[in-house]
Amino acid sequence: MEGEIMDKLKVVFMGTPLFSVNVLNALADNYDVVLVVTSPDAYVGRKKILTPCPVKRRAIELGIPVISPVKVSVDYDDIVNVKPDVIITCAYGQIVSKDILDIPKYGCINIHASLLPKYRGGAPIHYALINGEEETGVTLMYMNEGMDTGDMLVSERIKIEDNDNIEILSDKLSVLGSKMIVNYLEDIINGKIVGVKQDNDKATFARIIKRSDEHLDFNVSNRDVYNKFRALSPNPLPNFIMDDAEFKIAECQLCDEEGNASEIISEGKDYFVIGCASGSIKVTKIKPSGKNVMSVRDFKNGYGSLLGKVLK
Repeated sequence: MEGEIMDKLKVVFMGTPLFSVNVLNALADNYDVVLVVTSPDAYVGRKKILTPCPVKRRAIELGIPVISPVKVSVDYDDIVNVKPDVIITCAYGQIVSKDILDIPKYGCINIHASLLPKYRGGAPIHYALINGEEETGVTLMYMNEGMDTGDMLVSERIKIEDNDNIEILSDKLSVLGSKMIVNYLEDIINGKIVGVKQDNDKATFARIIKRSDEHLDFNVSNRDVYNKFRALSPNPLPNFIMDDAEFKIAECQLCDEEGNASEIISEGKDYFVIGCASGSIKVTKIKPSGKNVMSVRDFKNGYGSLLGKVLK
């Protein structure tokens, strides 16, 4: 009987970014994905080309029907019409209303890239890096009307390596989440795994990163600066102001030199060192505003000495 349920299980998947593509692939390989729901096409790049999101592109490649409502809370007839047994979401990007949550027989399951109740919200991987966490993971949870507040089903942990940045760690968690949903979905559907309430007293929130969050403050430890670099690398990259112009750090490492915070305290042909409240950061690649990433050597060939400059 249990096997028959899974063989006939109709799944609706809701997701948007590249992070969610591995999950869609895993679901499509193992279950009947009858509909994919994504965020609407968006204008991308300097030429503002209207572009479908990664999940939509992959759904089209797989031949799965896909919709991209502007506001899914009012435009969900297509979800009703396919009569899903379960809805699975992963970084979808919109709040899912109670009317949608009540549609599937086996509920709505979210794949969240943190060890809940820590880092509820839209940027859990960024904040795990910014805050210097030593581990993170993925939590499968039932959805409710709150922001990642539903009952937890199962979590798995991974170590955060010192060379992990937002791209590397996101890839690791995406793969982990895609494996978990396949490994545990049958036991969830059959009631062998039950939800556990979150401890709201231990909850933290990871709001979406804003443009203002990309600016570096060097009046903290070099480790804090480096962690923020990791969270914003390779895109959008953290920035600072020098000579009233914005620059982004594209490659750096921790350094033991001591000096005034926010000041370039030493330099060589291939690098310059920025003082922090403790320790310093050695920069080897930089991105001037409106230009491509370049080595510090190439940058200094045109800019000259940086020693003693104070950054804002």
